[in-house]
Amino acid sequence: MSDYLVESIHTPEECLTELDTIVREDPKVLDRFEWGCLSGEHRGVAIVQAEDETRALGLVPASVRGRTRVIPVTKFTPEQIRMAHEEHK
Repeated sequence: MSDYLVESIHTPEECLTELDTIVREDPKVLDRFEWGCLSGEHRGVAIVQAEDETRALGLVPASVRGRTRVIPVTKFTPEQIRMAHEEHK
């Protein structure tokens, strides 16, 4: 399992339809996302664990998958950062 940032972007006109679709398809998905809609940024973002990018993408409704980004993400330790600096000398 790997971590992925899932960013689902929609228009103001699509907002309630997307949220309704998520609730209808799998209400638990709604709890995994943070939403910027009330601030005018119509997107939901989540950090999820999945087997691959395709499974992470499967969390969002099919109707918006074409506008959804799935980005593999990694946490760094201070030691990893120090080692990276040494490698770039």
